[in-house]
Amino acid sequence: MRFAKGHGTENDFVILPDPDGEWDLGAAEVAALCDRRAGIGGDGVLRVVRTKALGEPLEGAAASALRCEWFMDYRNADGSIAEMCGNGVRVFARYLRESGLVGDTVFEVGTRAGARRVTMEDDGEVTVDMGPVTLLGPGSAELADGPVRGVRVSVGNPHLACRVARPVAEVDLGRPPVLRADEFPEGANVEVFREVAPGLLEMRVYERGAAETRSCGTGIVAAAAAATPEGEDAEWTVRVPGGVCTVVLQEGEARLRGPAVIVAEGDVRLPVAR
Repeated sequence: MRFAKGHGTENDFVILPDPDGEWDLGAAEVAALCDRRAGIGGDGVLRVVRTKALGEPLEGAAASALRCEWFMDYRNADGSIAEMCGNGVRVFARYLRESGLVGDTVFEVGTRAGARRVTMEDDGEVTVDMGPVTLLGPGSAELADGPVRGVRVSVGNPHLACRVARPVAEVDLGRPPVLRADEFPEGANVEVFREVAPGLLEMRVYERGAAETRSCGTGIVAAAAAATPEGEDAEWTVRVPGGVCTVVLQEGEARLRGPAVIVAEGDVRLPVAR
C-alpha cells in the first residue's frame, strides 16, 4: 500500500491512506512499520480513513468526530491505540491538504478525543484547537534517576506534567516511568518541564507506547497547563528537542501551533517482514 512519512517538531509518523477502511492493522503490523531498522520508522502510525468507514463506535467524547469526513486513526509505535496526538493532527492535516483530500484552509479532523479544528496558517505552520484541558490534581512517577511529582492533566489523553528545577536535559528518561495504577489506570505520557524565561518552557517527554520522543503535542499542552496558575489564561512558547511550538490557553481550552512537514512518499508491503 501507499505510505507517506511526516513529522511535527521531529515527532514522526508513518501515514497510511486507507480512505475506505480496507486495512485491519494489528499491533504487530504497526510495530513493524514503526521499527527504525526493519521498517519505515516512526513514533506512531496515522491511518487516513473516512469516519464513516472507520468501523468502530464513536461514543462519549469521541462522538463529535462523527461530523468529520476524515478520521485520524492513531496508533502508538507499539501498536496500542491512543485517543489523541497533537503533533499527529498537524501532520495529518498537512497530508490531507497536500494530497488534495481537503481544499479548505480551516477544517475539522476526527479523533478518538473528538473533532479537532485545524487551521493551515499562511506561514506554513498549523494551528489545532485542542479542546478542553483538565487539571486532575497531583500525581507522581518514579523515573530512572528518582521520583518526580507533578500535575495530572487530561488533553483528551492522560499526562503527568512535572516541573523540575534542573535543566530537563539532565533528567534520565531512559526507561519507562513507573506510575501509580490508581492515578493512571490506562498509563500516561510523562513530561518534565522547566520555565527558563517568562513565557518560555523547555520540555522532554516519555510517551506511553513509544518511549522518549523528540516532541509530543498533547504533552506540550499539558506542560503549559501545569505551568499556568489555575484559572488564568496564558500563552507559552515550549521548546522540545525537536523544535518549538506555541500554546495559547484560554477559558479552559488550548490552541497548539507548530510546524508539520511531509518528507517522503512511497509503497510498503504489509505485513512488513521482521
